[in-house]
Amino acid sequence: MKVSVLMHLLVAAVLLVVPVTNALSRDDFPPHFLFGASTSAYQVEGAADEDGRKPSIWDTFAHAGNAKMYSGDGDIACDQYHQYKEDVQLMAKMGLDAYRFSISWSRLIPDGKGPINSKGLQYYNNLINELINQGIEAHVTLHHWDLPQALEDEYGGWVSRRVVKDFTAYADVCFREFGDRVKYWTTVNEGNVFAIGGYDTGFLPPQRCSHSFIFNCSQGNSSTEPYMVAHHILLAHASAARLYRKKYQDKQRGFIGFNLLVFGFLPLTNTSEDISAAQRAQDFYIGWFLNPLIFGEYPDIMKRNGGSRLPFFTKSESNLVKGSMDFLGINFYYSFYVKNSPGSLLIKDRDYMADMAVELETFTENGTSTYEVPITPWILQSLLHSLKNIYGNFPIYIHENGQQTPRNSSLDDWPRVKFFHEYIGSMLDVLRNGLNVRGYFIWALLDVFELLGGYESSYGLYYIDLKDPSLRRQPKLSALWYSNFLNNRTTDRKITMEIEKNVSLLSSTPLLHNAT
Repeated sequence: MKVSVLMHLLVAAVLLVVPVTNALSRDDFPPHFLFGASTSAYQVEGAADEDGRKPSIWDTFAHAGNAKMYSGDGDIACDQYHQYKEDVQLMAKMGLDAYRFSISWSRLIPDGKGPINSKGLQYYNNLINELINQGIEAHVTLHHWDLPQALEDEYGGWVSRRVVKDFTAYADVCFREFGDRVKYWTTVNEGNVFAIGGYDTGFLPPQRCSHSFIFNCSQGNSSTEPYMVAHHILLAHASAARLYRKKYQDKQRGFIGFNLLVFGFLPLTNTSEDISAAQRAQDFYIGWFLNPLIFGEYPDIMKRNGGSRLPFFTKSESNLVKGSMDFLGINFYYSFYVKNSPGSLLIKDRDYMADMAVELETFTENGTSTYEVPITPWILQSLLHSLKNIYGNFPIYIHENGQQTPRNSSLDDWPRVKFFHEYIGSMLDVLRNGLNVRGYFIWALLDVFELLGGYESSYGLYYIDLKDPSLRRQPKLSALWYSNFLNNRTTDRKITMEIEKNVSLLSSTPLLHNAT
């Protein structure tokens, strides 16, 4: 990929000479508010078959032909397994407060249960120690869509209640081995989308479904399994939380959280039907997990539409799940217009999506490429207020938020700069309005293996040329912007506009095309 040195010099000059208006500074935020970046094990580590690691359901999914759509797999990825020291140095120089990453269950406990892999244990100890030594807080996710394949083969993984015991034992190992240095634990990433994509529509691992618009699933039941999986995820989370609070929390003084992918749901029209449909969509996507975690029961609308296919909590299970979350991590990218669609409730053997009885249309902005994630901080703010009003003002971390660009487009990723400036600026408004948001993590630190884009799309602050054997990390303009912000150097909307204007004006200059 061509690297424009002159372009970066121009950007540096712009940063020095443009007058400051509406400045955005790290000092505007409370000292305890965290800024970080995120990745996950399968997307960044590589070394898929090294040092005792065994396959997860994500390995199997990527190797089963789905890589044709996703352009590759995570066998090498960013090779953070071997280059973690260099990556932590990048984080430290950038000024990150925290790094959110996940542990590969099948690297630590290759068969999902039983003996611990000493090499895997050593790797995560080394990574965590390196972070702590650089003053970076480790925020650890235990399950980021990568259940050990051995458990999937043995009893069907998350469709079986047996997974609750094995997940709790795995969590116990992590708490015991790493909890003296890790204070923030997220049990499951995007539990809602994992249940839908993996067990209803089949576009995520382990690709179980009755029917699919994209893939041909060889097994599964879209009518029942999404509900069963979500139920077992909630029980596994609550079981791990109970273990942590009983055995470790007093001494380690950490916190247990859960993560959801959230969307903004906007009624397509101002009719009462579409307004109700938008609320119903929120109940199905978000209330599905938050209602049990806060109130101990599923939303009433899910009970009505799901009927006997929706599992129920016994009184003891309800008490176990209720209050088991110290914080919520949310990932936010897209929003949808929602139209009421009651006809789907007439479908025989309907699935989770039909139970919702809505039609969804992706929200887009005028002037925004269909490839880009719309910049809609006002929708995120509205959603956060809604969560506060319904569930209370519990602690929230923005675990993922980021802008997609074509992977080889440019190091001068001004759309990403604009995206982060708007969303980080909106966090100030959120805090001033009294919402209990504790931190903001960019997705992603590096150009990782993306689930819905493989190596064709990019969310990273650092570009990695896959043709370079060393996988050298190259900072993008967004990395410069984020570093400036974190180190209290000037970053404001006028500067962002100037960067955008000058990049646009000079992109056709022959010298820039030839610069390397």
